Amino acid sequence: MSDGFATRAIHAGQEADPTTGSVIVPIHATSTYAQDGVGGMRGGYEYSRTGNPTRTALEECLAALEGGRHGRAFASGMAATDAVLRATLKPGDHLVIPDDAYGGTFRLVDKVLTAWGVEYTPAPVSDVDAVRAAIRPNTKVIWVETPTNPLLNIGDIAALAQVSRDAGTKLVVDNTFASPYLQQPLELGANVVVHSTTKYLGGHSDVVGGAVITSDDELAEQVAFLQNGAGAVPGPFDVFLTLRGIKTLAVRMERHSANAERIVAALTGHPKVAKVLYPGLPEHPGHEVAAKQMRHFGGMISFLHADGEEAALEVCSRTRLFTLAESLGGVESLIEHPGRMTHASTAGSMLQVPSDLVRLSVGIEEADDLVEDLLSALG
Repeated sequence: MSDGFATRAIHAGQEADPTTGSVIVPIHATSTYAQDGVGGMRGGYEYSRTGNPTRTALEECLAALEGGRHGRAFASGMAATDAVLRATLKPGDHLVIPDDAYGGTFRLVDKVLTAWGVEYTPAPVSDVDAVRAAIRPNTKVIWVETPTNPLLNIGDIAALAQVSRDAGTKLVVDNTFASPYLQQPLELGANVVVHSTTKYLGGHSDVVGGAVITSDDELAEQVAFLQNGAGAVPGPFDVFLTLRGIKTLAVRMERHSANAERIVAALTGHPKVAKVLYPGLPEHPGHEVAAKQMRHFGGMISFLHADGEEAALEVCSRTRLFTLAESLGGVESLIEHPGRMTHASTAGSMLQVPSDLVRLSVGIEEADDLVEDLLSALG
């Protein structure tokens, strides 16, 4: 019998310490490990870039939450992204990315991988036929975000997985916005899941990290080689904080989603709001797909200000509880202007975001207080 999600979040990979009985995984703050003779490693540990018991616990927990066989933790979400792309692509290869991808992902692909001889084509994740049409003979990866950052478009993971299988490519899903509590791409046919654990998994805006989860044994071995060989690993205290955050992921995601629904209701029809972007709205073009593959619709909301860019910037500066800051997924609510902040790298490209766009990361404060704060800022 398989344990439920919340139980796995608290227990998977986190058995009581056999020496002391500590119910919390110890922080193994060590760089190296004594060996019982040359090659006589205790528990398989020799050097903490290669492996650390605290990190092992996190990796086992992450794999359990996403329903994968292998989990690897990284120093950031971008380090995880980089490892997957280098494990699956070589010079001359091609990948498909969302036409509204996260700015950091776009920057890595557009500025770094292209210099290495990799080609890419943006396509809307919500249009399965467009993704299929973007595939070339040298395509090796279809990279998907769903919901996308920051326009909250929805990709049908099962349908895209079929397209990927037909083309002989790998389907990678950045599951950061949904978290494994709301959505599990591997069960829907994806080959790899990537996370910025900085966001919902850590959940408290106090640690940076990333993760790769897969059930593909060969790919897992390649990612593990790069994790060790390139060395972008998290320290044991960062791992400890991420594990601590994961324990409350289920209850936090319930509150994030409930609060977001309250805010969407308040923003919809407001005279200063031209459009609310949220997959929980029945009129959202991806609503039916999101309802099929997600447990709830999440804590991320974007909206277009009716009075343009300057008015959008003003709203971002007038909130009291929504902190003006990059990132997302913490217990506190955040507000930002993607065009000037997280997605500035897309300026002038086909991925440029609307200048009147405001993105909200809805926290777990009292919903009434958050609604009042936003309505006051909108004026």
